[in-house]
Amino acid sequence: MAKEFRGSYTVTVTPFTQDSSAIDVGALKDFLDWQLDVGVPGVIALGSTGEFLTVNDEERRLLVDTYVNHIDGRIPVIIGTMNAHTPNAVRYSREAESQGADGVMIIPPYYYTPTEDEIFNYYAAIDEAISIPVMLYNNPVTSNVDMSAALVARLCNNLESIQYIKESSLHLSRVREVIEATDGRMKVYAGEWVVDSYLLGAIGYVNPYGNYLPLASGRIFELLEAGRIDDARSIWRLIDQIDHIIAAGHPTYGHQCYSKALAALVGHPMGDVRAPLTTFPELGEEGQRRVSEMKVLIDQLDAVCSSLGLG
Repeated sequence: MAKEFRGSYTVTVTPFTQDSSAIDVGALKDFLDWQLDVGVPGVIALGSTGEFLTVNDEERRLLVDTYVNHIDGRIPVIIGTMNAHTPNAVRYSREAESQGADGVMIIPPYYYTPTEDEIFNYYAAIDEAISIPVMLYNNPVTSNVDMSAALVARLCNNLESIQYIKESSLHLSRVREVIEATDGRMKVYAGEWVVDSYLLGAIGYVNPYGNYLPLASGRIFELLEAGRIDDARSIWRLIDQIDHIIAAGHPTYGHQCYSKALAALVGHPMGDVRAPLTTFPELGEEGQRRVSEMKVLIDQLDAVCSSLGLG
C-alpha cells in the first residue's frame, strides 16, 4: 500500500562538490540525518530547487539510491522525474519506482507550451508505466502552462497514479477549485502561502525553506492541524520576510543559490549551484548583505520555535 503524503516536505537542494563536478554523497547523508533528527515528515528530491536540469542520468541514479537507502523507509521520498521528452519522463519515473521511491513529482513538458491533450498524453504514458503516486507540479512560471482545475480533474479522474498536486499557479483560490473539481480526490500540496492554502484544504506544503529552516518550516503543518493558526502565522510571517529578501535580488540569482548559502550558514554545506545559475561568490557584497539580513530572521525563528514548544 502506498504511503500517504501529508505535511511540510523539504524540497531539497542537490549537494555538489566544491568544484560542482560531482554529487557530494557524504554531504547529502549528513543533510538527510539532520532532516530526520528535526522531524521533517518527508523529502522531495530533484525538483526545481534540486537543479534537476543540471544532473545527468548517472548522477540521478546515484541520488535516488542515496535518498532511498539512507532514509530506509523512515519518511517518504518523492523524486522529481520530469522531462520535456515524454520517453525520458517515463524512464525516470520507472527507474525511481524500481529504486524504491515512494512517489514522483512531475511538471508538464516545459518549453513547448503543450496543449491540454498533449499534457494528458504525457501523464497517461507515465501512469501506464508506474504504480506509485504522481504529484502533479503546476508552475506556469517555469512550464509556460497553467493546468486548470478542469484539466487536473480530467487527469485525476482518468489516471490512477495522479493523486497529488503541488499548486504553484500563484492563484490561491486554485487550491479550493482543484479540490471541488475532483470531489476531494486530488490532494493538494501548497507551493506558497502555506497557512492560507491549508485553510482552503491543502494537506501539505512543498517546502524550499526546509534546506535551512527544517524545524520552523517543517513543523508548521503540525501547528495548523492542531488548530494553532496564529502560531503558524507567526512562523510564516518571518519566513515570508526571508523570501522577500531573496526575491528582491536579480531573478537569475535564484533561491537555489541562497538556499545553499544558508544551509552552509546553519552548519550543513551543500556546495554551490551549477551553471548557468549565479554562484554565491559571484553575488559579492550584495549576497553577503542579504545573508546577514536573513540570519537575523533565522535567529528570530529559532526563538519563536522555542517559545512555541517546537524542537
